[in-house]
Amino acid sequence: RATFSGADTLPRKTKEKFEDAVKNGGGTVQLLEGYGLTEAVTAIMAMPLGEYREGSIGVPFPDMSAKICKIGTTEELPIGEEGEICLSGPAVMLGYLNNPEATAKTLKKHPDGKVWLHTGDIGKQDKDGFFYFSLRLKRMLKVSGVNVYPKNVEELIRNHPDVEEACVIGIPDEKQINRVKAFVVLKDPEKETEETKEDIKKYCLKNLLKWESPREIEFRQELPTTLVGKIAWKKLEDEEIDKLEKQGKYTG
Repeated sequence: RATFSGADTLPRKTKEKFEDAVKNGGGTVQLLEGYGLTEAVTAIMAMPLGEYREGSIGVPFPDMSAKICKIGTTEELPIGEEGEICLSGPAVMLGYLNNPEATAKTLKKHPDGKVWLHTGDIGKQDKDGFFYFSLRLKRMLKVSGVNVYPKNVEELIRNHPDVEEACVIGIPDEKQINRVKAFVVLKDPEKETEETKEDIKKYCLKNLLKWESPREIEFRQELPTTLVGKIAWKKLEDEEIDKLEKQGKYTG
């Protein structure tokens, strides 16, 4: 009846491509998004069958609770505000083996008396109780003092008519703290030109704040992936830092 996607954000284009393939084969299976992590026995929330809200990871499973807290605190935020996703319930781990310091940073007692798992993931909750994942906290970029979310930039670039896939990273920069760079896979490799780069940059500037828009674009035939198939953004980031170190320009 349904297939669930986890481990990373489910792009709308991927969902549509999957469901079109299933439909063309005579099936009716939906691709729905879920959410979980090792510290909470993998999956702990998912989109209910027959329901779809773009970008939502669904609602918590029975006996599990979730809320959004101000980053670095135990303060719960109002509906609609973005903060850290926190979880509580029987699926939450007891702690990291032989690592009390990491446990203390991750499991915290809140004013309600419950122990909550601080996931390190940024998200929000809507008025109906559906949650939305934005990105891992460690992926958030500071550009000239402004918070930039790579996921938002990637989603926009993927909507460009020439783009198949994209990954956005931050490169250490003396003036901006980070500068935004996008690695892009085009549908047609023959369009890998400076003109296409400028067109994508203009497309971003038209739809994003200037701090969010990529200052650099690099075309790739494919993007590196992790063992579970996620885009390996950290590998791309490490490659850029290595280049800066060799040039004596690394400011990190």
